[in-house]
Amino acid sequence: MARVHIAAALATACFGLLIAFHLISQFGLPDVGFYHFRQSKDAVATAPNQIPFTPESPQPGAAHGGPAYLLGTGKADITGPVVEINLMGYADPDQVGTGLRQRLYSRAFIAGEIDKPDERIVYLVLDTQSGDTAVRHGILEGLKELGSEYAIYGKNNVAVTGTHSHSGPGAWLNYLLPQITSKGFDEQSYRAIVDGALLSIRRAHESVTPGYLSVAETQVHDANINRSPYAYLANPEKERARYEHDVDKTMTMLKFDDQAGKEMGVLTWFPVHGTSMLGNNTLISGDNKGVAAMLFEKDMQGFEKEFVAGFSQANVGDTSPNVLGAYCEDGSGERCNFEDSTCGGRSQQCHGRGPFFQVKDQGASSCFEIGRRQYAGAKALHQSMTTGSIPLNGPIRSLHTYHDLSNLTLQHPNGSFVTTCPAALGYSFAAGTTDGPGAFDFKQNNTGSPNANPVWSVVRNFLREPSESQKACHAPKPILLDVGEIERPYLWTPNIVDIQLLRIGQLIIIVSPGEATTMSGRRWKEAIAASASALSLTSTAETDEKNEGPAVVVVLGGPANSYTHYIATEEEYGVQRYEGASTLYGPHTLNAYINLTTSLLPYLHSSSPHTENPPPGPQPPIHTNVSFNFNGKVRFDRPPFFRKFGQVLQDVEPAYRAGGTARARFVGANPRNDLRLEGTFAAVEHLAHGVWRRVRDDGDWDLVFHWRRTNTILGTSEVILEWAIGTEHVERGLYRLRYFGNSKGFGTGDIQAFEGVSGVFRIE
Repeated sequence: MARVHIAAALATACFGLLIAFHLISQFGLPDVGFYHFRQSKDAVATAPNQIPFTPESPQPGAAHGGPAYLLGTGKADITGPVVEINLMGYADPDQVGTGLRQRLYSRAFIAGEIDKPDERIVYLVLDTQSGDTAVRHGILEGLKELGSEYAIYGKNNVAVTGTHSHSGPGAWLNYLLPQITSKGFDEQSYRAIVDGALLSIRRAHESVTPGYLSVAETQVHDANINRSPYAYLANPEKERARYEHDVDKTMTMLKFDDQAGKEMGVLTWFPVHGTSMLGNNTLISGDNKGVAAMLFEKDMQGFEKEFVAGFSQANVGDTSPNVLGAYCEDGSGERCNFEDSTCGGRSQQCHGRGPFFQVKDQGASSCFEIGRRQYAGAKALHQSMTTGSIPLNGPIRSLHTYHDLSNLTLQHPNGSFVTTCPAALGYSFAAGTTDGPGAFDFKQNNTGSPNANPVWSVVRNFLREPSESQKACHAPKPILLDVGEIERPYLWTPNIVDIQLLRIGQLIIIVSPGEATTMSGRRWKEAIAASASALSLTSTAETDEKNEGPAVVVVLGGPANSYTHYIATEEEYGVQRYEGASTLYGPHTLNAYINLTTSLLPYLHSSSPHTENPPPGPQPPIHTNVSFNFNGKVRFDRPPFFRKFGQVLQDVEPAYRAGGTARARFVGANPRNDLRLEGTFAAVEHLAHGVWRRVRDDGDWDLVFHWRRTNTILGTSEVILEWAIGTEHVERGLYRLRYFGNSKGFGTGDIQAFEGVSGVFRIE
């Protein structure tokens, strides 16, 4: 999570909080109330960068070689307010939504045992920056309200992961720090995610049927790089020599098929940051993983209409989609300084470059390309799995507990005993990354005495001056924000974290609440695999009889359930680049996660009763009912004088050629009046055989919805619809654009739906 302008936001927040406290004391708390693309199958089949993994002895029909499970998949809309809410990820208060490039979704995957229907797991992939404590709480409470049929889903077996898109609306998180730049907590933004996630679970539950699971891997070589290679090089040379790359190139796929051979969906894990869309982007999208999922699902819709493709994150911490590397945007064209990612001693001009960085479209072209590359790798792997996958067999198990990481004592790998610390962020946190540089004079690679203006120490101490024991615990991190010990007006970051593991036969899923770096993820997965082997965890009658593939396959998914920032190795922590400075609980954070998860592995053994679970641990606070909200409500909408809602202000051209852009401007209303969940704000319609048929909506990448307030006092606004007409798979003929809106009445507050339709245009 890049922190652009975080220092400015914090300085503003200090004064803002003083004003807020004064107002609260007087008046009480406020109400909390690019282009179109169709992937060619030939292009996928011949893609040179995709290397599918095949077991040494492929089994005929391996995808259906294991015993049956109960399987379900579902998908639902979670697109929150697309305007007037700060985007979540870059922490730039000026990055406020102005429209929609692509709808956001929750994708739910259910797996359970046939003989023990209560033994199930639910894995959610949300097009959000991360999981969250309050969001997960809302989902679990919502499941209780669905009745006894859904009582089998609870805190132990429901995992809530985010794709880490930095292009979704914010203001839905539980803790204060991420709320600062989004002006608090917005109920509409929060409910869109919770309600959509619940709907995706319901749809998955209603689709549950006997089926088969299989897993396979491939290498995707051109969709990620390491954005902190200097920190990665701090890891032991002997350890680094075991790996060809300084980021993981492995994509793991879990394939869902029912007993009749119908393909229900795929769930993949691959690490790449959701930062293809740049910090100057103000259109909502699922970033590169949203593109990959869209392409895969569209490709499969001709065969399986309800097919669901989940592209989950993995050990994403130090990865970047800006695969051309980081360069100085100061006119020199030089590479950024290797050690601290600066240009001329400052971080602001150092930016990572995506595949199409020359195109000035806020990163949209590069985003689509990185998504396409993930899709191409997944598609090639999917095609190879008919004869080259590992069938899963064995029990379904899950566990979840909470642990307070503010003061956990554990044994270090060297035999000594060490402790974690209350959460704190270092100075390099405010420097940002090459995906989203920070502000002022903050730099990465900042250890010991901070190399920054002393005024920031004054700002820090105004909030809370860290104690000498806290400084010693976090050393060599110079503490900028002692967030784990600030409880006014409520907690700024979590100290209580989620520990969760899921098991499906030979597959173990680490559900990580933070962004593990490449090497952290490798160590964590290796530790789980080694402990599972020592416990003979996946050695069952079923797996021994089959004796196919590896004894255990371990994947890491996250950031999930909460958001605990980063998880760097101890060596990377010592360098104190952004990832190390954002590792909340001190240098032993990774070892704490490894220690806790490996110690709980026996609960996943087939001999462990499903009713036996680890102690729940201390409950985290839920702040949904006490959080501030300084995001104003929609007061009313009005059309300009002598106009009406939906009226065309600027019409389309009479004709376009493929590769052009059709555009129309309408009298609009605030889209926050109705999020149109499971619907659309925009559509392209094609006249075929005398009937207008919808061929695009705002879930498509090439149809963009823009909104602009034209007069705040009068409540007027405009909408622009833009359709980038593709060069392939677009029929010649007659088309038109349609806008769907909802206005809020002056005085009454009544919400009224309306539509606007452009003139007809021809594609030649």
